[in-house]
Amino acid sequence: MIASTPSRTNLSSAPHESIQTLTRFLKDVGHPTSLACLADQILFNFAELSRYPQGSLFQFEREHRRYRQIRTFGQVETVVTPSVMDIEHPLVHALSSRLHILNPAGPTLASQTEHSAATTDTLPSLHTVAIPLITHGTLIAFALLHSPAAQTALSSVTIGLLTAMAQGAANALDSLLIYEDLRQSQSLMRRTDRLRSLEIIAGGFAHEIRNPLTSIKTFVQLAPERKDDTQFIDEFSRIVLEDVNRIERLVQEILDYARYMEPQLTDENLNEIVTSCLYFIQVKADSRGIKIEKELAPELPRGMLDRQQIKQVLLNLLLNALDAIGEGPGSLRVRTHQFKKPDGTLFMQIDIEDTGQGIAPENLEHIFDPFFTTKHTSTMNAGTGLGLTIAHQIIQEHHGDIRVASAVGQGTTFRITLPALQQ
Repeated sequence: MIASTPSRTNLSSAPHESIQTLTRFLKDVGHPTSLACLADQILFNFAELSRYPQGSLFQFEREHRRYRQIRTFGQVETVVTPSVMDIEHPLVHALSSRLHILNPAGPTLASQTEHSAATTDTLPSLHTVAIPLITHGTLIAFALLHSPAAQTALSSVTIGLLTAMAQGAANALDSLLIYEDLRQSQSLMRRTDRLRSLEIIAGGFAHEIRNPLTSIKTFVQLAPERKDDTQFIDEFSRIVLEDVNRIERLVQEILDYARYMEPQLTDENLNEIVTSCLYFIQVKADSRGIKIEKELAPELPRGMLDRQQIKQVLLNLLLNALDAIGEGPGSLRVRTHQFKKPDGTLFMQIDIEDTGQGIAPENLEHIFDPFFTTKHTSTMNAGTGLGLTIAHQIIQEHHGDIRVASAVGQGTTFRITLPALQQ
């Protein structure tokens, strides 16, 4: 509820002052940050113009087929205005059918003798004005302005201005509601996609752990009989340990994917994150004779990033690149730079290029699918097929983009694009 009381300003009938009032109002409601802020602006301006000290705004709820009070101005009593009105309520019916301000004491309805009595009966009191907010011929909301005492009848100029302001308010409210519906739909789609992926993951999980469980089960069954066979015990112990580690990694990656994590964004230097990741893989690269080439843009803008999630993405891609190159020789190049889109939006870009074996064309379109992997050996480095899926999800949640280009026998390039802070 808005606590303040509208100021008692005088509205001149001069056309230019009316235009200024309308322009100011449209500016006030043009960029609402929330439904509550928009409702406050609508009620305050309506009350200030009409000089009615109390008011309430009702919004249509499609799922319940009713209008619910979402905001009040001044001390509005529920005995005067119920908080909920269904579509069959007389007031709602009157506003929906006539599509203009209901003001029993005003000149608009005073001249319409056949409707005056009916309109008076629909309003909570004689000291009430009802203002419909209409888009595409539909009543999406309405404002009720009240006064505990009799008020001077609204002039035709005031009614005309309130009508124009109501249309602007209706357009602003409609746009905000469409945006909120779209935002909720996008969130639902992302969650639905995640659930669909988890369905695939459940099947993949059963398939992936079958072989490790078989080897573990075999070892447990044979160990009592061959406990004195040192070579058997040593070899199978190594295999079982690898398989247990594989299952453990698989479970952790599934949990990471299933857990819905909103990125915790902070102001970050992307070059520093890249350098940190390269530091972790340097020793492994050196041991394989793989040369790391680093080309980081010196003037790269900063970005709002979840540092740990971006490191997870980069480390996944870098380790995949080392595995693709194998024992070397080969090279791994990491480059960063910035670019602007035609609309002026600034972006950061990371390219990770390797000289590995490349990816077959028929596999490229599935590279981000859950459980898709070209690593099938049962070793410590075997892929679970979830790393790139998780990486893709993280980049999407950063409002970025990740793409891959590859040629068999020549190498692979992953390109990540992330929004940058505008300079």
